[in-house]
Amino acid sequence: MNLFKWKHYESSIILLTVRWYLKYSLSYRDIVEMMGERGLKISHTTIMRWVHEFGPEIDKRIRPFLKPTNDSWRTDETYIKVKGQWKYLYRAVDSMGKTIDFMLSENRDMAAAKRFFTKALSSTHNQNPRVITLDKNPAYPPAILELMSEKSMPKETTIRQTKYLNNIVEQDHRFIKKITKPMLGFKTFQTAEQTLKGIEAMHMIRKGQVETSSVLTAIEWINKILG
Repeated sequence: MNLFKWKHYESSIILLTVRWYLKYSLSYRDIVEMMGERGLKISHTTIMRWVHEFGPEIDKRIRPFLKPTNDSWRTDETYIKVKGQWKYLYRAVDSMGKTIDFMLSENRDMAAAKRFFTKALSSTHNQNPRVITLDKNPAYPPAILELMSEKSMPKETTIRQTKYLNNIVEQDHRFIKKITKPMLGFKTFQTAEQTLKGIEAMHMIRKGQVETSSVLTAIEWINKILG
């Protein structure tokens, strides 16, 4: 499938603007100005549409190449503004700081926590957790216990609520917040989800979580997997 068919700009230009937006603290108008210096007139709405289209595609295409994470999970959520209201970005990293998974949710409750853990457990680069370190969110333990009772998570998994051990995931949130800050909030839940998938994917590539060919740079590799 040719993702770039009928596009008015070359694929390399499209991916350049998408990568910049998802990787650096830039607004759409910053990128418009930067491309203008290169003699290219692109509207901020065009770049926005590209981000919404190709952000999730990058996330989907890097998944088969993700290196395995370890069995010590650190789980927490951070806040993302959508349509003027705070929504919840569930995130987990392993003890080495590698991203396990992420999920944007309208609510911060047991059902959302269960959905997040179900998503993380189904990702092929993750192994079953030996231990899950949590913050004080009371929704996590019952969600985990329910997954154990359904045999979706091993009964031997240890749950621990130790704040200082979760510093690693809180530090990791900062990168995501740094990128989303110039965006001044999202207009819809769907566009927030699409953009965050791309930001998280670029963050995983930055952290060296992807098995790329040693002869290709990360940029060349992204261009290759997107055809």
